[in-house]
Amino acid sequence: MEAARTLDPTARDALEAWASIFAAPLIDLDPPSGRDLDGLFRGEPDADQCERALAAAARVQGAIEVAMAEGLDALRRGDRLARLGCHLDDYSREVLDLGKRAGESLAALGAGLRTRPLLREALRSGRVRLRAAQTVLPVAVGEAEAGWVERAATCTVRALEVAVRRARSSDVEPEEDWVAFRARLSDDERLLVDAALDVAGEVMPGSSRMERLEAMAQEVLGSLPGDPDAPRFLGPAFRPIAPNGSEGARRATLESETERWAILAPVPELVAPDVDFDDAEPAAEIDRRLRSLARVRKEWDEILGYVAAMVKRSRMHLRLGFASFRHYAEERLGLDGKTVEQRAKLEERIWRSPALQEARRQGVSYERLRLLARLPEAEVASWVSRAKALTVVVLRREVEGETERQMRALRRMGVAMPMRMAAVLAAAFDAVRAAAGAALSPGRCLALIAAHFLETWGPLTKPKRTRSRQVRERDGGFCQAPGCSRPGTHAHHIAFRSHGGGDEPENQIAVCPFHHLRCIHEGHLRVFGRAPGELTWFLGGELWRGPGME
Repeated sequence: MEAARTLDPTARDALEAWASIFAAPLIDLDPPSGRDLDGLFRGEPDADQCERALAAAARVQGAIEVAMAEGLDALRRGDRLARLGCHLDDYSREVLDLGKRAGESLAALGAGLRTRPLLREALRSGRVRLRAAQTVLPVAVGEAEAGWVERAATCTVRALEVAVRRARSSDVEPEEDWVAFRARLSDDERLLVDAALDVAGEVMPGSSRMERLEAMAQEVLGSLPGDPDAPRFLGPAFRPIAPNGSEGARRATLESETERWAILAPVPELVAPDVDFDDAEPAAEIDRRLRSLARVRKEWDEILGYVAAMVKRSRMHLRLGFASFRHYAEERLGLDGKTVEQRAKLEERIWRSPALQEARRQGVSYERLRLLARLPEAEVASWVSRAKALTVVVLRREVEGETERQMRALRRMGVAMPMRMAAVLAAAFDAVRAAAGAALSPGRCLALIAAHFLETWGPLTKPKRTRSRQVRERDGGFCQAPGCSRPGTHAHHIAFRSHGGGDEPENQIAVCPFHHLRCIHEGHLRVFGRAPGELTWFLGGELWRGPGME
């Protein structure tokens, strides 16, 4: 697969000219047949072409993300985000179709490149790949920058990670494993756990469910005997979600045995789009350029996801001498391994789902497809029109709410959490079982932990029923600005009190501090109407439905 190499003579700037040269080819994204995958597994000629196509798509996507990194950093300076009416991570998700982690990581890279001219030049020229640049960013500073740039251009990501940890003279831990906690709860146990989670939310406003469970577990561990730091088996209630980079020794061995995968055809370096985001540019112009980059990235992302899923399913990466698909993505593709792996998994899910295939044909974005993929196949089709009409953050809340209702009907509770939190919760279970002298189920342990937390903190967290609190509770505790993912900790008067507005509930909405103080009170964002369901928003004087919603 080769990118188109035709320059569009009507292109109005360097970005459009670059995009016309590297326009994504049109390919059939229908699910591959078993025969297609079997051919890749057997190493037929098409296998090499497929692998080279994936590497080429990764080069283009990496080049686009380099330019996006500097644009995202530019948005964080001054009042640009306030003028666009959204937080950086929400902008990344809703407008650029990037996940929260990806958007924040690129913005951090863009900020770092401002003071690292050598790394910036090497990255933009294609001599250093995106994943390598992100790895050396913390240490490529001052006089050491040149040396780290050369390492990034010649070393594997694994070797760079080892060298960076040593250079920082600290035990920087690799990315933590995550586990899924599952427990069966009776109706009475669920009532106890829900009540304790609500109280934990009062103690820690804005906290997630996993953070509240950890706080409940810590409270029990502080009251019951036992060693919370002792090694322990987590038990069947905790199941791993994805591995981290613990396969380091295997990676190093394969790196040596294959002479750095010398049999693989080299993929040409690719220069990033020549886009300059200077400090004088208004937010609207930076937004326009980032949207243009996002459109090109989306076209290539569909190709990358499709071919990545084929390579992953065929297990070609193992035959080529990589320890895992994530290892292949980091070293061969030069991208974040976890992100590419998730993208490939979603593509495989789409192959198995006619409803998701139809949703993609209708233009549903990647972040929305990720959410729809959580639903049972029989329900996906009925959600497609809602997915197109809602912001990603609202769709996520609705999908999570539906998943929660289904789990409640099955009398189950599920929470994803990092291994560190899982170890605390498992230690609390052991302490509760030891105190009871019985082998209690995870659900029963959790209920007893909840009862203890309620007994300790319940009397201390009886809030006053102020009008502001009633408004925030009515709005679900979330900021009501379209597309905002933050807790609504402020109550804003729709008609300002200084303009005669009253304290009645229909004149107040829950908003986060950013939207309240930076956007509304600085004059960028206005809301009119009656809460909660009759509101109209204006951004910069124009009707606004939220970021990314045309």
